[in-house]
Amino acid sequence: MKKFAAFLAGTAVIVAAGAAQAQNKAVSFGTNWLAQAEHGGYYQAVADGTYAACGLDVTIVMGGPQVDGRALLLSGKIQFFMGANLLDMFNAVEQGIPIKLVAGDFQKDPQIMMTHPGQGLDTWEDLKNAESYIVSDGAIQSFFRWMGAEGFDMNKRANYTFDPAPFIANPKSAQQGYLTSEPFAVEQAAGFKPNVFLLADYGFTTYSTTIETMADTIANDPEAVKCFVEGSAKGWDAYLNGDPTAANALIKKDNPSMSDEQLAYSIAKLKEYGVVQSGDTETKGIGFMSAEKIAEFYQKMVKAGVVKDGLDIAQGYDLQFVGHGFGAKK
Repeated sequence: MKKFAAFLAGTAVIVAAGAAQAQNKAVSFGTNWLAQAEHGGYYQAVADGTYAACGLDVTIVMGGPQVDGRALLLSGKIQFFMGANLLDMFNAVEQGIPIKLVAGDFQKDPQIMMTHPGQGLDTWEDLKNAESYIVSDGAIQSFFRWMGAEGFDMNKRANYTFDPAPFIANPKSAQQGYLTSEPFAVEQAAGFKPNVFLLADYGFTTYSTTIETMADTIANDPEAVKCFVEGSAKGWDAYLNGDPTAANALIKKDNPSMSDEQLAYSIAKLKEYGVVQSGDTETKGIGFMSAEKIAEFYQKMVKAGVVKDGLDIAQGYDLQFVGHGFGAKK
């Protein structure tokens, strides 16, 4: 009789948990590229039930070269979107698009420049002596224009086609990259570790891997926004400081070309450079943003000619959901 009663009690718990899961609000989060460790915190929060615990049933919609995530956000097909950096927000304000930035999960943009070691290009100032800067078309309207304002010769620009071969072939060149990607590719292909210069450490101080949502979503369902922002912070803390196995399995399910070696390398670099957890996050939590840092970066971009002066950038963000200590140092 006691065993039967215990069975009924256990069944009731399972049914109740299932009912709670069924009542969770279904939302979708669009990433801005193929699944990778740089998205690990979100996959972690799905895998370990963090989002579910605060009331959301989150589906991650993987981005890629043919996916316009911002259009999906504007059309209501996804409720949250992963922005690249603050420049996206500035552009939305200029265009009058009612998108709001609600968290900056990377305190540092992982954008880098890299050079060959032992070629006299071993410091940030040395980079000004490079024979060429291999950067993409998109870089000309963002960080490379800022570099130009900082004294780098933009006339040395060579087109980056996302093939490291020209960089590997020219030891006097410098090439753009992502902290967690291109250096690994060069090391695998050419057998040497390039010098890495994280632009965030030299003045390109934008928040990155941001969470965007529509102004209407904040007005109509602030609890969902709160859950997603805080759940993501907890997910990033668990992914970087706990066991990422379950999250990595979901990443590889979405992107079968992703290797264990690349995932491990990326996680190590995110931690080594304090991309997610550094500065203000140590006390205020992952995803923290300040109006002062946003304004400071905006003025840098105005000076560099990247964005227009006079924008009311406060229209582009809402800080109420960050700064509550999730993922802060214990």
